[in-house]
Amino acid sequence: MSSIDRSQSVGGTRTYEVRTYGCQMNVHDSERLAGLLEDAGYVRAPEGSDGDADVVVFNTCAVRENADNKLYGNLGHLAPKKASRPGMQIAVGGCLAQKDRDTIVKRAPWVDVVFGTHNIGKLPVLLERARVQEEAQVEIAESLEAFPSTLPTRRESAYAAWVSISVGCNNTCTFCIVPALRGKEKDRRPGDILAEIEALVAEGVSEITLLGQNVNAYGSDIGDREAFSKLLRACGRIEGLERVRFTSPHPRDFTDDVIAAMAETPNVMPQLHMPLQSGSDTILKAMRRSYRQERYLGIIEKVRAAIPHAAISTDIIVGFPGETEEDFEQTLHVVREARFAQAFTFQYSKRPGTPAAEMDGQISKKVVQERYERLVALQEEISWEENKKQVGRTLELMVAEGEGRKDDTTHRLSGRAPDNRLVHFTKPEQEVRPGDVVTVEITYAAPHHLLAEGAVLNVRRTRAGDAWEKRNAEKAAQPTGVMLGLPKIGAPEPLPAVAGGCGCD
Repeated sequence: MSSIDRSQSVGGTRTYEVRTYGCQMNVHDSERLAGLLEDAGYVRAPEGSDGDADVVVFNTCAVRENADNKLYGNLGHLAPKKASRPGMQIAVGGCLAQKDRDTIVKRAPWVDVVFGTHNIGKLPVLLERARVQEEAQVEIAESLEAFPSTLPTRRESAYAAWVSISVGCNNTCTFCIVPALRGKEKDRRPGDILAEIEALVAEGVSEITLLGQNVNAYGSDIGDREAFSKLLRACGRIEGLERVRFTSPHPRDFTDDVIAAMAETPNVMPQLHMPLQSGSDTILKAMRRSYRQERYLGIIEKVRAAIPHAAISTDIIVGFPGETEEDFEQTLHVVREARFAQAFTFQYSKRPGTPAAEMDGQISKKVVQERYERLVALQEEISWEENKKQVGRTLELMVAEGEGRKDDTTHRLSGRAPDNRLVHFTKPEQEVRPGDVVTVEITYAAPHHLLAEGAVLNVRRTRAGDAWEKRNAEKAAQPTGVMLGLPKIGAPEPLPAVAGGCGCD
């Protein structure tokens, strides 16, 4: 079968593929892009089609130094396929498109559409305009045209969902280009957020993750400094919503009312992902991070006092310009004091267009690598020690899909504990579906996961599991050739599995 044949669905319906790079916000935007395309009559290309779709969309990230090289390499790979297939279209969106604009079409003239972070809703119209006019369409909006949550969505999971509460960021971190590309923070109305959550729960979703570039600054746009804690408490009153998470907060905006809301709202999970970036006050100042070591550790102490079993994870950048050995030792000190369950560690890389890229004191790759390895070794040791404390505990897990790479060979299933630790457990005799809840006893700990090797103590079938079962039944009933499948552009796994992203929070 030729590539042209494989990309076509029954009746000649045009197929699409979305490739996503970068942070959770991009993953959620890709759900919107998929929803827009399906609303316009496209169907998802078969899994593994590798560029054989009629429309290939790149949702790009601009925060890494080599982001453009990666994009143009992928575009170059598709050039001969497009040349041999009349009617195939390629679109580039996201942060790199917002930044580079006309450069993309100049370097890759076979691209049909370039759109930015503020106008993702225009994709179907731009594709049609490019087809009719037979020329590339480049449209970059300078401000948000419509809040993304008003757009059609193809959710990546039947039982867990992202819910965006804000877009943009008001911070000016010197290593981050996101505010320049995403714009100033814009908050959704609380009623709109809660209405979306209630609709998701009615469809069977039992876990939601509140999403924002700086999630706990929510309210600054609507003039209410306690808006985020009020939103958490409101989520606690939604019947059928079992788990609430959020990412990523900023230490500057992490207030006592948020800690109280986390502790006092039963369905807000005992888990916190709070970026540190550096433990050195000197480097934090150079990064333009508006907190210092004492403030950060003070938040950790308050969270642990209110929520003793909370699992705390973080992001850390190693080798920021000007970082001395003493500065790095301060980062190691905070890691030892905070005892993170997990840390997403990044070697500093220049983000073109950021102040840090032009700073003096750029550090050699050799020094950065050596520090990075020391940090990783320390965090691995701490993660393992913290996980060992879980042995013997009885935990409720939400069964997950696709989280255990070896589940088929080990005859296990995988799930997430309330604190978001990944647990592999013995497969019970009775049917267990993603979204269902099982009770297990932890018997073994590794640095990045836990094992429950005994028999499952209890299985609770849920509406979320019913929703997963219904979705898969509908997939199986699709005519041969459509093969929608569950997409792989970033299922909304709870943090910390996808935490960190670009490391710019």
